[in-house]
Amino acid sequence: MKNYGKYKPDYYLPPETCLDWTKRDRITSAPVWCSVDLRDGNQALVTPMELDEKLEFFKLLVALGFREIEIGFPAASETEYAFTRRLIDDGLIPNDVTVQVLTQCRERIIEKTLKSLDGVKNAIVHFYNSTSVPQRKQVFGKSKSEIIDIAVNAAKLIKSATAGLGYSYEYSPESFTGTEPEFALEVCDAVADVIAPTPQNKLIVNLPVTVETSLPHVYACQVEYMKKRLKRSDCVMISTHPHNDRGTGVADAELAVLAGAERVEGTLFGNGERTGNVDIITLALNLYSHGVDPKLDFSDLNSVIARYEKLTGMKVEPRRPYAGSLVFTAFSGSHQDAIAKGESYRAAHPDEPWTVPYLPVDPADLGRSYDGDVIRINSQSGKGGIAYVLEREFGFVVPKSMREDIGYKVKHVSDSEHRELKPSEVADIFKSEYINIESPLRLQSFTFDKSGGDVLLSMRLDNGGRDEVIIGNGNGQFDAAVSALKRAKNIDFTTSLYSEHAIAQGSDALAAAYVGLMRDGVTYYAVGVDADIMTASVKALIGAVNKITGRGETAK
Repeated sequence: MKNYGKYKPDYYLPPETCLDWTKRDRITSAPVWCSVDLRDGNQALVTPMELDEKLEFFKLLVALGFREIEIGFPAASETEYAFTRRLIDDGLIPNDVTVQVLTQCRERIIEKTLKSLDGVKNAIVHFYNSTSVPQRKQVFGKSKSEIIDIAVNAAKLIKSATAGLGYSYEYSPESFTGTEPEFALEVCDAVADVIAPTPQNKLIVNLPVTVETSLPHVYACQVEYMKKRLKRSDCVMISTHPHNDRGTGVADAELAVLAGAERVEGTLFGNGERTGNVDIITLALNLYSHGVDPKLDFSDLNSVIARYEKLTGMKVEPRRPYAGSLVFTAFSGSHQDAIAKGESYRAAHPDEPWTVPYLPVDPADLGRSYDGDVIRINSQSGKGGIAYVLEREFGFVVPKSMREDIGYKVKHVSDSEHRELKPSEVADIFKSEYINIESPLRLQSFTFDKSGGDVLLSMRLDNGGRDEVIIGNGNGQFDAAVSALKRAKNIDFTTSLYSEHAIAQGSDALAAAYVGLMRDGVTYYAVGVDADIMTASVKALIGAVNKITGRGETAK
């Protein structure tokens, strides 16, 4: 791309080294969460939510555990103003929830915003003005001192108009990341001098990544600088509000918290202007995956997705962390095998921390189902994944020596049809290729008699529509059946596999038996299914013999 020379980094490092955050390797407690879905998220929708839709979304946020919610920009439209009044007048704000409203630093807008809050119990008045170099030069044409005056005059008006109401205040130097840190510090200190916060009623200083312009570590250094240098640091709560222009909004937020931010503003699934706000769900579940209580409840994530998509008209993309339809899915054979083995290990060691390969959290903790969610089958799948599906969804514990054979058959279908196979389709292939192969030989009945040391067998078969009785003997029932078939069909083979298990519990449970017969270096596999385990075993044996003859078909 030939025009790269017209771009240059548009950010400023602090005037001193601020790298204490690099000494911390994890976040040990959840920040204060503030949802801005109803304002920042809503304004970015092609069709913003109507009043009733905003109300439903508000209730969703409360149910998820948000205790600070920016409900809108009341002076921006009648819907925004009416929504604020609806919440207050109808008593819809829980006592432990604080609503936040946004206003520019303009007298008329401030007055209407404050009027919208009449009668509210807990509120944050969030005011902002742009401070970055491009905004000062290109949009406002104002000097640094004039920018400071805008912020200070707004702080004075808001403080005076709300005296005695118990409101909290938040100030944002918009486009903070494009502002010289020394100047951002000067503006925020000037606002704090007017607000005069206390340790009991702190001023929220929000440092927005209005547009991502730097690597996340640069933002962390800027946040640490502000945290260290604010005059009233013990009376200030640092908040972060990242957007996602460079695709690193989550990293910005996490490094900002390491650098001293105590509060995060964001949206569900990262909805917002341009590439969106930071995704609070990802941030919260990142904490959860490290054993930290996120103080938000996403244990029924599918329900959250459904309500979000209904109310916003947006779609959660399939690769969205934690929430996407494919994020807990493995198609790769090696991944499938590792997950299946990890789950088996987990079952045997339930008290150990969660470390199942390729699954950073247990999908069940988020209300996701293992069936059809975790291991899915296409031409890249492995024998272990196919066996996993057959066992988890249909109860067939396929022996290891047989898995490669069924694996090739399933992958051949997926490859030739160029598509993923549903679990039911995998089961259909398994049935047609292995279960109760009854042509040309079909079992009608059998009896055993133990005389002396041997077991004697008499077996009645349907051989292509013709009755046939065969006999055999051996040191056990299965061995006697093998003897009878070898003798009657004049074929030689060795038994390389015999395995059986119950498919389900209960008096009407079925049993499955697996047989592998080797002849001329080739192993022929078949499965018998019946209520009686011995009958299932004989059916599997007959099925494998039918395969050796090359004429095996599944009874329909």
